[in-house]
Amino acid sequence: MTRRRRLLMFAPLAIVGFTVFIAIGGTVVRLLWNWLLPPILGLPAITFWQALGLLALCRILFGGFGMHGPRRRGRWDYMTPEQRERFREGMRGRWHADAARGGGMENTLDL
Repeated sequence: MTRRRRLLMFAPLAIVGFTVFIAIGGTVVRLLWNWLLPPILGLPAITFWQALGLLALCRILFGGFGMHGPRRRGRWDYMTPEQRERFREGMRGRWHADAARGGGMENTLDL
C-alpha cells in the first residue's frame, strides 16, 4: 500500500476520532459544571457549546493537555553545571537585593 493511499484511509478516521474527543471533552465539562457549580456557587447551568468554549479558553490560558514534547523542555535541562551555578547566583543576588530594599518575602509574613 502506498503512502498516499494509507493517508487517505487514515484521514477520515483521524477526523472522526478528533470529533469524538472534542464531543466527550465538552460533555464532561458541561456535566461537571452543571453538577458542581450551580449548587455550590449559585452559578447558572451551561450548554454544551458554552462548555466547549470554556474548554477552549482553559486550553488557551493554561496550556496543553499534558502533551509536552522535547521542544517544551526548560533551559535548565540543557545547562552545564557551571551555567546552573551562575544562574543560581544571579537569582540569589536578585532576592537579596529585593530583601535589602524591603520588598522580600520576610516582610509579608509578619503576624
